[in-house]
Amino acid sequence: MEQDAPKKTREQRHPEKQRRPDSPIARKPEWIRVKAPTSPGYHDTRKLMRNLNLATVCEEAACPNIGECWKVKHATFMILGETCTRACSFCNVATGQPDALDPMEPARVAIAVQKLGLKHVVITSVDRDDLEDGGAEQFIKVISEIRRLSPGTTIEILTPDFKDKGDAVEKVAKARPDVFNHNLETVPKLYPTIRPGARYFTSLELLNRVKKIDPTIFTKSGLMVGLGEDKIEIMQVMDDLRAANVDFLTIGQYLQPTPKHAPVARFVTPDEFKSYETIARAKGFLMVSASPLTRSSYHADADFEKMKQAREALIKAG
Repeated sequence: MEQDAPKKTREQRHPEKQRRPDSPIARKPEWIRVKAPTSPGYHDTRKLMRNLNLATVCEEAACPNIGECWKVKHATFMILGETCTRACSFCNVATGQPDALDPMEPARVAIAVQKLGLKHVVITSVDRDDLEDGGAEQFIKVISEIRRLSPGTTIEILTPDFKDKGDAVEKVAKARPDVFNHNLETVPKLYPTIRPGARYFTSLELLNRVKKIDPTIFTKSGLMVGLGEDKIEIMQVMDDLRAANVDFLTIGQYLQPTPKHAPVARFVTPDEFKSYETIARAKGFLMVSASPLTRSSYHADADFEKMKQAREALIKAG
């Protein structure tokens, strides 16, 4: 019978945040509320994750779309363990000292992909600043194992920034994932408070390097809004991403996980998201997903097909 390990308390998951004053969690507007997951498909997916001892960003980051995605057995796998070495103020993934790498994790991820029958899979991870390569080799092994068991499955990776990790980006890119995603998350002025362990231009340069290594790999990045940025700053980030030849942009509403995390500055309206999508498409992105509930892997399979078609149309147009 399936049994879950005892859940970590907020204090155990985020010890570094406990001295921060609480920020009340704002009531969500109607357009962003979702129902609790109850479908048989959700429970089947959850059982498979437990049986194979796998982590998903769907659960660890408290994604609001988990019910919809798991209902159709679309899970986003989180490798390199469940504990992140960084402490971003927006993220619900546990922080602290990670465990040693699990050498069998790549094989178990591949088995899960095969059992779920995924045509397109998204693989993400925690940050592992403690590892010499930042976890690059584990990404490569996961890609290799999925291709061995499910050769028809397209693979999207959502990686850390591999800051100060030498040629880690080059090694992962040479494993030729179909999509290489790395999220900028927010505008440059908010990095010191929202993403203090990262550097805006390090993340931007990662995406640029991937395109230079292999122009056929689709590149992708994501932003959260509602953290205190303004529209002009978002448009500047769009320009920076296009200068790095990024193909796909996702924009979604930031949701505060606990009172110890960064507060929501405001809830961006659906009409504003439509405006962002229109602007981004005009700037030349092959694919744009912008809505309150958009997340990096939300509808990633369907969006990948649309992006392929957009590139093919562009090539035909000359």
